[in-house]
Amino acid sequence: MEKDEKFMQEALNEAKKAYELKEIPIGAVIVRNGEIIGRGHNLKETLKDATLHAEISAIKSACNNLNGWRLPGCTMYVTLEPCSMCAGALVNARVERLVIGARDLKTGACGSVLNIVQMDKLNHQVNVDFGVMEEECSSILSDFFKELRKYKK
Repeated sequence: MEKDEKFMQEALNEAKKAYELKEIPIGAVIVRNGEIIGRGHNLKETLKDATLHAEISAIKSACNNLNGWRLPGCTMYVTLEPCSMCAGALVNARVERLVIGARDLKTGACGSVLNIVQMDKLNHQVNVDFGVMEEECSSILSDFFKELRKYKK
């Protein structure tokens, strides 16, 4: 669990980068053999691209580093449960394990609303662990939205 917290902290560092850009603060890292090979944070507002979620950016980064689209033996650490688009990308990239900080009870597609990453009919299933540094991962999101509401008033 200590190793999981170390890498979730790295995902939180990515979320902080998104926060500074006034993006929803979600961050992700991909680890293989104890080394970070991919990083990402939300950039969809900044770059006006609906696909630029933290998870997609981290997958692209890892694929570039490994020079291929498959990510066997890899673990993604992400601060918020992935949506259906990102869950599908995790399956397609053959990510082995997913470690999630906070659940997303509105759009989470890894067990909360849907469970795309563990559908038997798909060609790959991802092992999922929830709740690593959950309080920290939830807090950065709630702080962001409190600040956003305050700014809108």
